[in-house]
Amino acid sequence: MPLQLYNSLTHGKQPFAPIDSQNVRMYVCGPTVYDYAHIGNARAVVVFDLLYRVLRREYGESHVKYVRNITDVEDKIIDAARANGEPIEALTARTARVFQEDMAALGNLPPDVEPRATEHIPQMIAMIEKLIASGHAYAAQGHALFRVASFKNYGKLSRRSRKEMIAGARVEVAPYKEDPGDFVLWKPSSADQPGWDSPWGRGRPGWHIECSAMSETHLGTHFDIHGGGVDLLFPHHENEVAQSVCAHGGEPFVNFWVHNGFLSVDSAKMSKSLGNFVTAHEVLKEWPGEVVRLALLSSHYRDPLDWTEERLKQESQRLFRFYIALNRGQHPIETSPDLIPRDVEDALSDDLNAPLALTRLHELIRQINLAHEEHKFAERDRLQAALAAGGQLLGLMEGEPETFLKGAQASDPVQVEQRIADRALARRERRFADADHIRDELAAGGILLEDGPGGTTWRRA
Repeated sequence: MPLQLYNSLTHGKQPFAPIDSQNVRMYVCGPTVYDYAHIGNARAVVVFDLLYRVLRREYGESHVKYVRNITDVEDKIIDAARANGEPIEALTARTARVFQEDMAALGNLPPDVEPRATEHIPQMIAMIEKLIASGHAYAAQGHALFRVASFKNYGKLSRRSRKEMIAGARVEVAPYKEDPGDFVLWKPSSADQPGWDSPWGRGRPGWHIECSAMSETHLGTHFDIHGGGVDLLFPHHENEVAQSVCAHGGEPFVNFWVHNGFLSVDSAKMSKSLGNFVTAHEVLKEWPGEVVRLALLSSHYRDPLDWTEERLKQESQRLFRFYIALNRGQHPIETSPDLIPRDVEDALSDDLNAPLALTRLHELIRQINLAHEEHKFAERDRLQAALAAGGQLLGLMEGEPETFLKGAQASDPVQVEQRIADRALARRERRFADADHIRDELAAGGILLEDGPGGTTWRRA
């Protein structure tokens, strides 16, 4: 079925039709690199990585351009660097590197372009100058501000009343503002803050203008998809629309606005004050990236997701079942995108319904096991190839099944194999108590043994 996406602008699902099928363009708001990304940030990256994969499958890898920015100038960065006693450049380089490593560990493809805000200051200044020249912005006391009253469609994306918008934006009450709802495009910098020369004095950009300038630079003034977490819908994305439309004479900006839902931790809003603030970096120390990715895909992207230890355990077990089914037989699985099950593609084409796609992949496990037990090996191999291909569309099951099941990263395979050999010798010598002790010892370390006609195999619990 044709791809359908829920468009936040229209509040409904629509068939996706790109502006140019040979150049499908998507921009996603990336991290502000002052600290490690929390698990909610990771959810957004996984969601839009899935959309990127689906678009590449539909239109061809060379015809999709994915841009995800890095915000490396912002007040939170200045505060964090001061608190850490380190240069801003060192802080942003370190946290950006960890972000990229963590997102790769979650199985995400790198974006085609990863622009940094500090590399686009001239483009931001040029856009602000256009807005001032057209009357949509004004300069005051070293600031440049967007004149909200000049854009009649302000609030259309978030569907908020003016009162709600002012409250939601937590606007700064300042004497230089014409209207409380006007937002900052440029602000002055003190001597100890990062700054650039501009027509309004030395200063730095506001957060919102950064994304408008970077998306225009790399995707043009009008493109297909803009994504991010639902928390960015207002004011960030609302302000992006206002700036970009007004800077280009009222021309369209983005056709589809796609937002993923909130993430809670143990049914509570994530907060450092509550002690439930979870970073992706911390989670990846305890769980394989593929398990974390599966857990993030286990709920529809627009629905709230409650992050719990129990969810991780359940998805770890599900991933083991997938890999056990793939490990049937003694030869490598040869697969290709053409073998992706149609019902899996249909589920993802229906607004990225990953939970349904995973359910349909899970149904293949029973068929694989049955074909194996009935010695229908050609049928088993075909089903395994379909399972692997469908999983890979979701960014899953891309590793060797035997390697995953043996958990090479968490266990010493040589030591495990030696203990299995010791157990086999004990059984041959009828020292069954010793053999049972070795089995229990390995089980206590998270290693399960499976005895079969071909000998003993093992996997992580």
